Amino acid sequence: MIPKEKEISYEEFMEIDINSDNNLEFIDGKVYLLAAPSVAHRMVVTNLSAEFRNYFKNKDCIHFVAPFDVVLKDEEKIHKVQPDLTVICDKKGLGEQNYTGVPTLVVEVLSPSTASNDFIKKMGIYMKVGVKEYWIISPKNNTVHIFTLKEDRFYSEPTIYSKEDVVKSIIFEDLEIKLNDIFG
Repeated sequence: MIPKEKEISYEEFMEIDINSDNNLEFIDGKVYLLAAPSVAHRMVVTNLSAEFRNYFKNKDCIHFVAPFDVVLKDEEKIHKVQPDLTVICDKKGLGEQNYTGVPTLVVEVLSPSTASNDFIKKMGIYMKVGVKEYWIISPKNNTVHIFTLKEDRFYSEPTIYSKEDVVKSIIFEDLEIKLNDIFG
């Protein structure tokens, strides 16, 4: 059973998560059930994953596709999220079932049910723990917003790309992807 509004501890969440067949996230003491993604959502993730696979092949960083649990710890709380794509360069936190640490790059593909979490809650957590680059992709609008962590530990205003553009990572300087190839 998933508690609706009550905050719970990470330990209580882990008991729920272990006994659940659902994909769950744990953000700020609350449990979120992830709905099955749409075809457009899945197509964007699949296409971007293929681009990441080619780019990161024979490099020190690796990427993972959801469902893949990422455990993030800030000064106050522990969170468990499942970004659509996660790029990890510090592999010390890789376990058999998840990653505990700070990914270098995180990609979230918007769904109607998760958009506010992606833009507000998750962005705040990613910024707080130090995720260097955060991409938010809208399959509906064919856009990519890229936020980069600045020295003051806040995200920059986003660089926004649309379907006809070539997206360019700030962290991985030679990572360039034609968005026509992603949005299809």
